[in-house]
Amino acid sequence: MPLHSIARVEKKPLRLDDEMQFIRSWIEKPISTGAVMPSGKALARRMASYVDPASKGPVIELGPGTGPVTEALVAHGVDPSRLVLVEFNPTFCRLLRTRYPTATVVQGDAYRLRRLLETYVREPAAAVVSGLPLVTKPLRTRLRLISDAMGLLAPSAPFIQFTYAMLPPIPKALSGITAEASDLIWLNLPPARVWVYRGR
Repeated sequence: MPLHSIARVEKKPLRLDDEMQFIRSWIEKPISTGAVMPSGKALARRMASYVDPASKGPVIELGPGTGPVTEALVAHGVDPSRLVLVEFNPTFCRLLRTRYPTATVVQGDAYRLRRLLETYVREPAAAVVSGLPLVTKPLRTRLRLISDAMGLLAPSAPFIQFTYAMLPPIPKALSGITAEASDLIWLNLPPARVWVYRGR
């Protein structure tokens, strides 16, 4: 995994062609893309706010798409060289590699997280930030994902997930895990909520 102490990052606004690529991907594969549009700035900022930029270890982002949450993480102070971006869509992977050349972009299925990242993550992660469409997946798949994520995280480090649904994407009453929810983020379309899970 490339590590650089200083990285130049240009802040780039969400482009219309980003939105068109997202819509095209959703039309072609609506279940795997999960949303018609990229996350809005308010939602992206809220997700990034749960990550401590001074913490040690990589910051893993699942399903970054065109990178709105990635941009918010960098604006929040996370060095791009610490980012491990796990994306299934090869077009989005190429875009992310261009915009964040010092980040580690891994093309693959995030629902097989532990196996996918075993050669990329060699120290406990500071956070896992997920934009995956979890509510479209069976509960068993969601539980396996959170188990894999907790196995990669440092003690008490957050697993951050947003959802448009009213119910939590992962049950709150899991043994050994605490869960907290943000208020509803009305500025996002559609309105969304952020859930943060931590190991006890």
